[in-house]
Amino acid sequence: MTDKLVRGWEVVIGFETHTQLATQSKIFSRASTAFGAEPNTQASAVDVALPGTLPVMNRAAVECAIQFGLAVGANVAPRSVFARKNYFYPDLPKGYQISQYEIPVVQGGGVEFYVGDEKKSVRLVRAHLEEDAGKSLHEDFHGQSGIDLNRAGTPLLEIVTEPDMRSTEEAVAYAKELHKLVTWIGICDGNMQEGSFRCDANVSVRRPGGPLGTRREIKNLNSFKFMQQAIDFEMRWQIEELEDGRAIQQATVLFDPDTGETRAMRTKEDAADYRYFPDPDLPPLVIASTWVDEVRSRMRELPRAMAQRFVADYALPEYDATTLTQSPAMAAYFEAAAKASGQPKLASNWIMGEVSRRLNAQEVGIEQAPVPAATLATLIGRIADGTISNNAARQVFDALWSGEGQDVDALIEARGLKQMSDTGELEKILDGILAANADNVAQFKAGKEKAFNALVGQAMKATKGKANPQQVNELLRKKLAG
Repeated sequence: MTDKLVRGWEVVIGFETHTQLATQSKIFSRASTAFGAEPNTQASAVDVALPGTLPVMNRAAVECAIQFGLAVGANVAPRSVFARKNYFYPDLPKGYQISQYEIPVVQGGGVEFYVGDEKKSVRLVRAHLEEDAGKSLHEDFHGQSGIDLNRAGTPLLEIVTEPDMRSTEEAVAYAKELHKLVTWIGICDGNMQEGSFRCDANVSVRRPGGPLGTRREIKNLNSFKFMQQAIDFEMRWQIEELEDGRAIQQATVLFDPDTGETRAMRTKEDAADYRYFPDPDLPPLVIASTWVDEVRSRMRELPRAMAQRFVADYALPEYDATTLTQSPAMAAYFEAAAKASGQPKLASNWIMGEVSRRLNAQEVGIEQAPVPAATLATLIGRIADGTISNNAARQVFDALWSGEGQDVDALIEARGLKQMSDTGELEKILDGILAANADNVAQFKAGKEKAFNALVGQAMKATKGKANPQQVNELLRKKLAG
């Protein structure tokens, strides 16, 4: 639901996102983080806290946190502390999770995004480093459950927002922007199906201007489609409960894609239930300003800054610039085509249109596009200089995409798609059309514009579509005015 008010109620949404960091090894051990290994083959003695083992901080994980802090304009804490979050669960053999509580590594910041043409921003409370737990397996165990500890110790950055979102549309747009940002700066692969990017949505409802309602946390939303469905259902459910006179109980809930409903999993714990205390095996994490500067110097241009540059340098509309900066690969493809063709708006139109349509149909990224940016630029150049029409260009593009050739000019020549460039020959054809269509000429002079379109159609038919429509229009109007 995109309406901010539903039956006079306002939804309030905040997010906690667990972002798996793109490191080769775990946060406190040298065990691999590779996905898909046989169960329990990547759980080291450190990951399960066997007696005599000690955790050692992974420098690469810290650098990921620094990059994120810089990307969202947050404060990167010069000193942060790790804590033990104590709870019992079968996939947590240590009986605690190493996380950060009182002093997180990233503090504050914000994420900006667009909902349609409206600019939005969500404030961040914090982003803290922590280790992942294992995973309970409930399939293929003959009614029993199994435990896979391969994920135990995998580095996570948990990103927590203020409750700033007021519609499902805003919530999904925020999650997509955050997903784009963490993949853009390279700290996460963003694979939601593999659990690399997991969102928990805190949802409550209230009367506008009233105090915040009791929230329920929807856990582990692993697709944007399910996120929208889950929040919509939860919002409606809470409104119905309140209107029926029942109070909302704080709880953790799961979304069932098969039924489209949320169901309570457990009563929501508060921080006191976890008995946080500083981890005695880990010293404070100290980040010098020189380290932050070093990381900043290696970071690529951020998507929002790049979009602003595309607007300034290429005179693109904000919508185009935002769309073209969905990934570094797409941005690079556009910029290469724009510079080579000298036609940035035409390049933008083709990439957002024909190129994206085919990529979406084949479910591949622009990195796998069979038409290189330089080839697209050549095709765009032939449109701009009048060599071919837009319709002919689509025919050439079809041939390029299907692998019939990569030489634009050769394809134009072989298919006879070149527009007529001989003005004298075109004028003779137009003179003949005017002579043969006296009725249309008379109607046009009487003020009927449709008669002019009919004459243009006759001209395009006579030239088998090879005439430049703009040139036909100009010459016809000149002759009719004479």
